[in-house]
Amino acid sequence: MSAPAPPSAGAFPSPPGGFAPAPPPTTRRNVEALLLAGAVVITTVALVLVEASQDQEVTWDLAKLGLAYFALFGVAHLAVRRFAPFADPLLLPIVALLNGVGLVLIHRLDLADEQTAAYNSWPMPSPDANQQVLWTAFGIALFVGLLILLRDYRTLARYSYTLGLLGLVALVIPALLPSALSETNGAKIWIRLPGFSMQPGEFAKILLIIFFASVLVAKRELFTAAGRRFLGMELPRGRDLGPILAVWLVCLLVLVFEKDLGTSLLIFATVLALLYIATERVGWVIVGSLLLALGFFIAYNAFGHVRVRVATWLHPFADYNNTGYQISQSLFGLATGGLAGTGLGSGRPSQVPFAKTDFVVATIGEELGLIGLAAVLMLFAIFVVRGLRTALAVRDSFGKLLAAGLAFTIAVQVFVVVGGVTKLIPLTGLTTPFVSYGGSSLLANYALVALLVKISDAARAPAPARRKDQPAPIADAQTELIRSRGEAV
Repeated sequence: MSAPAPPSAGAFPSPPGGFAPAPPPTTRRNVEALLLAGAVVITTVALVLVEASQDQEVTWDLAKLGLAYFALFGVAHLAVRRFAPFADPLLLPIVALLNGVGLVLIHRLDLADEQTAAYNSWPMPSPDANQQVLWTAFGIALFVGLLILLRDYRTLARYSYTLGLLGLVALVIPALLPSALSETNGAKIWIRLPGFSMQPGEFAKILLIIFFASVLVAKRELFTAAGRRFLGMELPRGRDLGPILAVWLVCLLVLVFEKDLGTSLLIFATVLALLYIATERVGWVIVGSLLLALGFFIAYNAFGHVRVRVATWLHPFADYNNTGYQISQSLFGLATGGLAGTGLGSGRPSQVPFAKTDFVVATIGEELGLIGLAAVLMLFAIFVVRGLRTALAVRDSFGKLLAAGLAFTIAVQVFVVVGGVTKLIPLTGLTTPFVSYGGSSLLANYALVALLVKISDAARAPAPARRKDQPAPIADAQTELIRSRGEAV
């Protein structure tokens, strides 16, 4: 006896109670809230440990720092929950914890400055931790504003040339200003006016990333055209090298006229990474690396400040009391911290010049040790990986390149900063994102996070449901046989 034929697809019997409805898509916002609460707890406990180590009682000022930190990120979380409900739940908590670590270290250095002023009978300095909280508030306000106003990040591609021009203007303005209004510690990277100062290069990098992402999508054929093959690699054609040569020339001019090695290196490396991601051709990496080496060779032989930085990098103790003092003190602090660190409030990180800005990594290494520094670097690594995962998940090419560029620029900046502080590479003057003291860096990086959050929201959001009366897309329509009029059936 033969087995009964299986029922057809249209006659599949329904269960007695009917099919269960599909579960609603999860937003993971409760996970984000829990992680943010953990970041608040860690920051508050660290602030208390700093006060206890300095033999000071827990004051109302300390409570104000903790409450302000909690309120600011509570607002940021509510904004994400409302305007980007499907965004990656790890991005904002990682930023909150990094910002909290920076706030703790700045407060710890404020206490050291107060002790130094009291010992030398100097006027008591105003605490920079309060100013950092204020800049954090401005950064989160910008973050929330972008989430509200930028309904679709793809609209940025329409204004890519305008944004690129604004980024280029912001990059070169300090070079055109008098040194009194733009120069600090030998680098012309500031705009200083009465009661106002900013570092426009921090915003220029984001505007230029948007521009290059849009151009690479619109002109992809130009960068993927077949060229000569060499050692199994396909090199770009000579007439297609114009864009990368223009970027190289701009970065070289920034290095010449602004003496800003960090920004020029950051922008060129990010553009090179975007070129590789867009074309998947190693030839662009080879050409970019050769241009980078050529630029360094020209700068080393033509400009004295570059030679000084290289000499300080190679032999920091040769001129210990002058150019080598900063990096030498940083190395001493890292060696003092060892594996587990001296403990929050127990080291002497204030002996390193610019410990709150350029050398905040040395402060982390001294008081938290290799373990604490590795934990901070791991947070940055997770942030970059989540940004790259967003780039892989989002559906449009512009979003892929934009997310990858934003994530990669954070990775390059952290590498350059840590490499300079640990004497792996020459010092560049860049600051550690979210951790170092400063307003321009915080504002720009919170704008960067807002863009990543919007892209991740689009990448993780479920496809919109189709109404029953809405016709199916042509690609999903069934094949039908249509007979012409008068044809016999």
